[in-house]
Amino acid sequence: MSPTSSSTAPTGTKRERRKEARPGELLEAALDLFVEKGFAATRVDEVAARAGVSKGTLFLYFPSKEELFKAVVRQNIAGRFVEWAQEVETFDGSAAELLRDCYLEWWERVGSTKASGITKLIFSEGQNFPEIMAFYKQEVILPGQELVRRVIQRGIDRGEFRPVPIDCILHVVLAPMIFLMLWKHSMATCIPDGLDLAPEQFIDAQIDNVLHGLVVRSDTPSSAPSPSPTAARGT
Repeated sequence: MSPTSSSTAPTGTKRERRKEARPGELLEAALDLFVEKGFAATRVDEVAARAGVSKGTLFLYFPSKEELFKAVVRQNIAGRFVEWAQEVETFDGSAAELLRDCYLEWWERVGSTKASGITKLIFSEGQNFPEIMAFYKQEVILPGQELVRRVIQRGIDRGEFRPVPIDCILHVVLAPMIFLMLWKHSMATCIPDGLDLAPEQFIDAQIDNVLHGLVVRSDTPSSAPSPSPTAARGT
């Protein structure tokens, strides 16, 4: 064997091993492109190029764009639910503290990251791709609802929350976070200061509103004067 062939063979082998050991880089590139361009407009050859591999290498790991998308969702969102469920089960504080912790944890691990752009993708394109919509419902929506249901039920069982229709209230709890993620990947990208919406302050206000509401309770003095009878009648 000549010196030239001897010196080049290990380099080629190393390059092949490097390319074939990149599922994480492929998922990172796919997440970037799905969030930037949407599901329909993202092409697998673009994902492969951004990850620095061939399209054939991508298909070794993910046989279709749908399977690539599912892997992205599992890695960034769905795969966290087992850990989150365990944290809910072992949480020592009050139900109110647990709810606050859930909001902040979701924002830190998903909402403030690129992965929150998947929510916008599902809302805008899910109706055109029934397979990925059904997958997202099974892997993200239903586990997320079940987690919130458990938190609310825990508060009711312990006498910390009043009895409420949980199947409705869980949407009240989830809707503001969905809005915040949609805002992050739509208006905030164009006019970041236009709505004067700071995510952390929004979350604090939402937690307070969910736990206490807007109505002054009988055990809490009102700081605002009561309207006069005339004002109340609008005359």
